[in-house]
Amino acid sequence: MITKSQVVDPEYKRSHDMANQPISDDAPGAILFPEYDTLYELIASEVRGLTDEQLDFSSDQWGWAEWSIRIQLSHMSSLIYRWLISRWGHTLFPNDEHRIDDVGDLNHPDFDRRMNDNKYHDLPIILEKLEQGIDLARRVLADRTVGFLRSHFYVQDQGPHWDLMLKAHPTGITPTGEPGKGDMLLEATMRHIYFEEITHLFNIQRLKRAQSLPTPADLPRVGYWALEGWDVSEA
Repeated sequence: MITKSQVVDPEYKRSHDMANQPISDDAPGAILFPEYDTLYELIASEVRGLTDEQLDFSSDQWGWAEWSIRIQLSHMSSLIYRWLISRWGHTLFPNDEHRIDDVGDLNHPDFDRRMNDNKYHDLPIILEKLEQGIDLARRVLADRTVGFLRSHFYVQDQGPHWDLMLKAHPTGITPTGEPGKGDMLLEATMRHIYFEEITHLFNIQRLKRAQSLPTPADLPRVGYWALEGWDVSEA
């Protein structure tokens, strides 16, 4: 049974169906991913008003609860910049025209796959950087064509977790022939970023339910968390 928090997102379904239809290479990339337009509000609506205690709750009883809501959000913000600037920057922003002036702190080596905790700790500041990152992704999709998204690739390191995650990508990621490597089209990168955001939002909802808190956001049942074999355990 599909619950309120596990609805099939019609907007995503339309865009996914569209991705399998003939589309002109000259069409804007945004036509493939309209769900980015509502992504920030979907996430923000789930965490507004949480106390520091609620944001920092974690548990070692479940793997998904080892990162608190605050760390989940920091990771969700950071991953956008890591993909679009740190990995794709030479292609997308050859003259550093991304207009992001604090890239080093958004992908800080002293913090595990998240932003600098010392600079980005309070919820409003984390949400500001998340919104800025999603706006950057939307700008990429508006400025680049479908043909561009489907003709440029990044050689990606693929750990064991990708054995399952690849099943969420019908197109756009192909093996290079070298173990642990894959060619990821920019189209697949944009899909991956969205799937990451949704899957970590699912983790946030689980962390809230573990604290007996309501989860108001209607979570699209798409991406990694919807795969058979993904850990969807609850507290």
